[in-house]
Amino acid sequence: NETAGLLAAAFMGVAPGYISRSVAGSYDNEGIAIFLLVLTFWLWLRAVRVGSAMSAAVCALSYFYMVSAWGGYVFIINLIPLHVCVLLAMGRFSNRLYVAYSTFYALGTLASMQIPFVGFQPTFTSEHMAALGAFGLIQVVAAAYYVRARVTAVQFRTFVACAAVLVAALLACVLVVLSMRGAVAPWTGRFYSLWDTAYAKVHIPIIASVSEHQPTAWPNFFFDLNVLIWLFPAGIYFSFRELSDNHVFLILYSVFAAYFAGVMVRLILTLTPIVCVLAGVAVANVFEAYLSHSPGPGVAQVPRAAIMGAVLFLLCSFQWHSSWITSTAYSSPSVVLASRGPDGSHHIIDDFREAYYWLRRNTEPHERVLSWWDYGYQLAGMADRPTLVDNNTWNNTHIATVGRIMASDEDTAYDLARRHDVDYVLVVFGAMLGYSGDDINKFLWMIRIAQGVYPNYVREQDFFNSAGEYAIGDTASKAMRESLLHKLCYYRFGDVMGAQAFDRVRKQRLPSSVTLHNFEEAYTTENWMVRIYR
Repeated sequence: NETAGLLAAAFMGVAPGYISRSVAGSYDNEGIAIFLLVLTFWLWLRAVRVGSAMSAAVCALSYFYMVSAWGGYVFIINLIPLHVCVLLAMGRFSNRLYVAYSTFYALGTLASMQIPFVGFQPTFTSEHMAALGAFGLIQVVAAAYYVRARVTAVQFRTFVACAAVLVAALLACVLVVLSMRGAVAPWTGRFYSLWDTAYAKVHIPIIASVSEHQPTAWPNFFFDLNVLIWLFPAGIYFSFRELSDNHVFLILYSVFAAYFAGVMVRLILTLTPIVCVLAGVAVANVFEAYLSHSPGPGVAQVPRAAIMGAVLFLLCSFQWHSSWITSTAYSSPSVVLASRGPDGSHHIIDDFREAYYWLRRNTEPHERVLSWWDYGYQLAGMADRPTLVDNNTWNNTHIATVGRIMASDEDTAYDLARRHDVDYVLVVFGAMLGYSGDDINKFLWMIRIAQGVYPNYVREQDFFNSAGEYAIGDTASKAMRESLLHKLCYYRFGDVMGAQAFDRVRKQRLPSSVTLHNFEEAYTTENWMVRIYR
């Protein structure tokens, strides 16, 4: 109803789970895509409710825009067919559903194929086969209903039994033949990583190495959704009570989005819209039950002022939490770090911009910088220098090459770097400030990614010491001590911190001596967070 819609819009407007990727936070493609996700789903539900081909066509247009904006469009093209199949299984076939899905699938698929990145994938990739299967199924069901109206019950049962066996056998044969001939592409690794949390770590380490792709801990849900995460189950309960076609969709969306958000922390972004909607449904039902002039049967006689006060307190606490999270976690650029001292004083750590400014002013425009891929776009945009790899992670070989250079001994790394026309090497090192997101902590992922492409040159077990520990300094393994990244990070660090000092991130003693023969220190930032070598 209108109350639930208004509340859902209000929740969506301030929920940190959405603001984190909107124009108010870390602006990315998702800032457009989540709006299009919600719009596409709303248009789909409207098309199902009214049976309008025009609404379905507009839904397909919104889906086309979504495809052009974000690869997460696969969620839409699988959830909508799932909704259709569940409605058919519940015996809720209708002309409205037939018109809506047939129009949406035909126009949406043709439109999505106009995007160069997608091309003909909807016709042969496994991620799109559910939509094609649902389209074929609804045609068969529609034909069955047509025949049912023109034959006797006995004839219809015979027809359905024979048709079901023939269609199932035909589809199975076609699918097997197409799969054997390679006409239907298998599921991608990104798909398997959603169902098996250990798959990416073993088979696609570059996906597992991204912090946003880690499994979600409970604090992350509370951080991004706060009290909505408790209202969410109540909204599902109220949806089950009514269970219209639209409520079935809300339940399916909530179940699958909640599962995927638990597998990958980044997908809290797709969970947030349905949490806001169902939280709005829950609060609207509370208002309707307790604030109406004639409360229904079974409703406790609680003073309206108490209910209103409790709900207002809940909403105000959510608003306060959202404002605080947005201002502290999502309002600072990723290249500028902020911290507070014991006395509450505010400190700005600007080492990234300092390093990029030095590169811009002290290197030639054509000179190439080697760094881990996390900093590629920043180097290209702020330092205006070419990099060997950047945040476009589709080219796994290039990224593995950087990992191999970092994991190799100094002489081998120098030869590889010169072979790739590298002029400068940039590393991020947090041992002085206690910055845990540095390259030493990412080094294991560099090794795993490199091992996947160069198994004869890089082996993960070589970087663990005899005790099976991933250590630094004198207790580290020989491969670790001689690796280029270890040397570039700890070179001259003991001179500044003292011989008995510790790495403030790893809590381990520093190496006794680090020497370089082929690389020369060019610049180190104020807090030793970014180090540049030539």
